[in-house]
Amino acid sequence: MPPQDAANATALWHALDAEQALAQADVGPDGLSQSEAALRLQRHGPNRLPEPPGRSLLARLRGQFENLLILVLVAAGAITALLGHWTDSGVILAVVILNAAIGFWQEGRAENALAGVRRLLSETASVRREGRRDSIHAAELVPGDIVLLEPGDRVPADLRLIEARGLRTQEAALTGESAAVDKGIDPVAPDASLGDRRSVAFSGTLVAAGRGTGVVFATGSRSEIGRIGALLGGVETTATPLLRQIDRFARRLTTVILGVCLLVFGYAVGFGGYSREDAFLAMVGMAVAAIPEGLPAVITIALALGVQRMAARRAIVRRLPAVETLGAVTVICTDKTGTLTLNEMVVRRVVTDPVAAAAQIGGEGYAPFGKVEGDQAAVTALARTGLLCNDAHLREDGSGWRIEGDPMEGALLALAVKAGLDAEAERAAHHRRHEIPFDAAWSYMAVLVGEADEAMLHVKGAPDRLLPHCTKQVGPSGPAPIDHAAWAGRIEALAASGYRVLAFATKPTSDLREIGHADVTGLTLLGLAGFIDPARPEAVSAAADCHRAGIAVKMITGDHALTALAVAQELGLDTRGGAVTGREIEAADDTELRRMARDTNVFARAAPEHKLRLVKALQAEAHVVAMTGDGVNDAPALKRADAGIAMGIKGTEAAKEAARVVLTDDNFASIVAAVREGRTIHDNIRKVIAWNLPTNGGEALVIILAILIGLPLPITPIQILWINMVTAVALGLTLAFEPPEQGVMRRPPRRPGAALLDGEMIWRVVLVSVLFGLAVFGLSAWIASRGESLAYARTLSVDLLVVMEIFYLFSVRYLHMASMTRTGLLGTRAVWFGVALAIAAQLLFTYAPPLQAVFGSQPVTFADGVVVFGIGVTLLLVLEAEKLLRRRWAGLRSRAAQG
Repeated sequence: MPPQDAANATALWHALDAEQALAQADVGPDGLSQSEAALRLQRHGPNRLPEPPGRSLLARLRGQFENLLILVLVAAGAITALLGHWTDSGVILAVVILNAAIGFWQEGRAENALAGVRRLLSETASVRREGRRDSIHAAELVPGDIVLLEPGDRVPADLRLIEARGLRTQEAALTGESAAVDKGIDPVAPDASLGDRRSVAFSGTLVAAGRGTGVVFATGSRSEIGRIGALLGGVETTATPLLRQIDRFARRLTTVILGVCLLVFGYAVGFGGYSREDAFLAMVGMAVAAIPEGLPAVITIALALGVQRMAARRAIVRRLPAVETLGAVTVICTDKTGTLTLNEMVVRRVVTDPVAAAAQIGGEGYAPFGKVEGDQAAVTALARTGLLCNDAHLREDGSGWRIEGDPMEGALLALAVKAGLDAEAERAAHHRRHEIPFDAAWSYMAVLVGEADEAMLHVKGAPDRLLPHCTKQVGPSGPAPIDHAAWAGRIEALAASGYRVLAFATKPTSDLREIGHADVTGLTLLGLAGFIDPARPEAVSAAADCHRAGIAVKMITGDHALTALAVAQELGLDTRGGAVTGREIEAADDTELRRMARDTNVFARAAPEHKLRLVKALQAEAHVVAMTGDGVNDAPALKRADAGIAMGIKGTEAAKEAARVVLTDDNFASIVAAVREGRTIHDNIRKVIAWNLPTNGGEALVIILAILIGLPLPITPIQILWINMVTAVALGLTLAFEPPEQGVMRRPPRRPGAALLDGEMIWRVVLVSVLFGLAVFGLSAWIASRGESLAYARTLSVDLLVVMEIFYLFSVRYLHMASMTRTGLLGTRAVWFGVALAIAAQLLFTYAPPLQAVFGSQPVTFADGVVVFGIGVTLLLVLEAEKLLRRRWAGLRSRAAQG
């Protein structure tokens, strides 16, 4: 790296003054020469972000098979093919291909978060080169270029400002700050946070007002927005809780299946009198029986159905397993601006008397509707000054009310209409003759309106800069001497409550055609306006729902601490711990940060890397973290979180592409609905597993008992595949349509490290497997004692398994409540459709000649069919009695523990 480049890389540009910045960049006020610009372009490269490495189709396809359960199915299909069982092998491999195809389709879009960031870069830039103004492609900008900024421009690179005239930029997407930021040329402290670097204009932000000139000091990946892109590239996505659970489940299930198969093989060869070949075939049959072939397909389809249901709840899922992850979250880390709030400034308080109560202003966002509770005449006078001292415009379109210009000026327009003023009529009646534009150097805006003999000076600005110019205040009977101490107290109180404050003043004048700063004296103070980006009304109730569901809500924002605390209090969050700032996060080591993340709910002035560290700290505490946001600054944390949730309307493309879920209505309340849906999906997946495994366990138990006793197999491998793939999928899939159980959002989140099958479910699986196995083996023995053929006994055994599956389906529909209720027995349309389909398929299996030829089945008598039905009813009664006894025992233990 050349010496000058090394110096540029380490320079704190915001802390340099304008002359030092030019010297550091090795450029004069006239800009670079064309030849020098070409040399620097060759040295630094174009002003664009590097293309992310693409993921090949082959890599995406390979990823669908990186699951042990799927690999076991592939192995089972290969073994059955080697043994010549082509039908069995074809069915197994068809399931594997279906599962891979669904996952491949759902995850078809490659990671392109960096592309979203690149779309924020400006296409063209106005520069000064060789003393002349020129327009060039933004990609051709180089460090040292002098860039000219005007209202509406997107800043094309990171600039150290050397001139600024009323310059204000919108940095919400980068820092999270709602209001436009005043920019100036004075250096700031070296350790100033990102949002406080007023002498720098950042790449990708928008110029809201004023004009400026700056020297480029960082382009492409070296800019702040490029640094976020680098953070994104280095962030590893975490496996979802469901994927971790299924992976653990698959490993344990595979170990158990292979272990049992080896033990049975050894017994059959050593003690059962089986030849090695016959024992191996029996072992394959047992493995096919034990492996839940239909389970991956049913889980994948259940997740896909969840995607559709979440879309109806205005949550678009981009990564399939993220559907269930929302139901597992223990902490929601949410951005403030645009997520919990409307990202629309509004005037909430107007103070026109330093010793009287503030007027309360109603309404939401920029919509010019709301009640004024207070001194109407005084509020109207203040609002008129805010309207005339204003360059913004308020528009209504299909998406609602929006502003063109500064957000705080837009809020003043809405206030004027609420106070009963007609904006266009007022501006026409009070023609602006001259003005002093707002500039950070003097922090106020003044306009001269009216005719020469009845002219009026209207001023708005920062209270600390405007009050010294005021000698009077509006009193009950006219202007009165100003009480500076009382007004200072009101300003401090508003600021402490999180409000941004502007002061408003007027002065009649009859002899001015133009105004200068010397004329802004002897003003009469009209009052103060308190602005805030208010919490969404629905977010307040949504935060309460999260609390009831045992989910912690933590606000992480780039905005000021007082503003963040005010919004947090409005939402009902616990703010007793105050707010932790980005500077404190930066100074904390990992252990201290984990304590902060655990004990604090509000984090302010947070930079992108701070948000990312907080998410990692919470994950280190074994939390399942959902991160919501809409800005570029949120993208790295969105990608790292277990469930990244981006806002779809106001969210940047970078945020959407980094997230796993996108909300189409930008509504925090939709997150709660999605969490409810996620919990329901997880419950349903557990029901599918709890229903599926006993069938496989019962089938395997039947084969084990037959080998131990030395009897022929009661069911053949191809019949097992029929049960597992045809009837099991038809019935098991119905559980994916189950509605939420009562109290689903009053349960605490499940433990992040919890197994997919807890102790209660394992007991249930073992119990039902034993009942299935004993019933089938007992029925087979009874049929054999009657002298019936082996084929007839096997047909009846398959029929019995399917009937028991149907009755067990009604029992497993409710994990947390009784099934023997009117609602439980009536079921859902999906349940009855599945039952009808399973019965129809089983009738074909039993009585249709083509299927009899394939599966070796035979017609059964009506009397034997009644016996099979009776066993199914008995199974349901036994399981419901066991569920009742277990719940009562749990209640007794709970009361004993409390007593």
